[in-house]
Amino acid sequence: MLNLTLKLKIKQRLNKLDSQDYDNIEDWQIVEAFNKAQVSWCRRQLVGTNIQKQGDEQSKRRISDLQILLKHQILTMSNHQTYYESVILPGDYFEFKRIQLMASSECCTDPKPMIAYLVEEANIDLLLRDDLKNPNFEWGETVMTFLGNMIRVYTNGLFTVNSVDFYYYRQPTYIQFLGISNPYTGIASTVDVICEFKDDIVEVLIDEAAAIIAGDIESFNQFQREKESAEKDT
Repeated sequence: MLNLTLKLKIKQRLNKLDSQDYDNIEDWQIVEAFNKAQVSWCRRQLVGTNIQKQGDEQSKRRISDLQILLKHQILTMSNHQTYYESVILPGDYFEFKRIQLMASSECCTDPKPMIAYLVEEANIDLLLRDDLKNPNFEWGETVMTFLGNMIRVYTNGLFTVNSVDFYYYRQPTYIQFLGISNPYTGIASTVDVICEFKDDIVEVLIDEAAAIIAGDIESFNQFQREKESAEKDT
């Protein structure tokens, strides 16, 4: 959907197409509200706090709606004796999906796939001492944690991590209006960036953005209507 259409639709929802009063909506406000709406909508769909109670990949609709945000990157890892630590996660990282881990040992030099379970950092000492849950090359299982925006894959010094393929949901691309000051940088945008989602999702995001603006200008009726519409169509 073109940004001109998006802007007209939001102003129409707020009954501000021809308004000249103090509640006139600035273009930068539309950009900020729509981008905030994208993030809020994505978080609800991933965790399942929508009207359908469907989270990440729990239905064909969720798979279809969110697949555009799935991304893959090979992580560079450094050895710290009992664990391998990745570089800083990508700047567009939004939510963890999975990792694909390949490892080898002295007795098995050919890399083989291993399963890495994401666990709590608070419990890592207990897990590493537990014979049933600690890293085990023969069983092809280990544990991993997040710390300081990096991933740690634990080995207990028993095997070598050869490669880590990182699969994650990235941040949705922020829209921009050509020539309009970017509310995040304060610099006028030199490009016109449209929403990357399908038009049916954009319609939902328009209702969400209109509700955000309506709340900002204390327009209770528009806020209620657009919020209910956005939730119902999710």
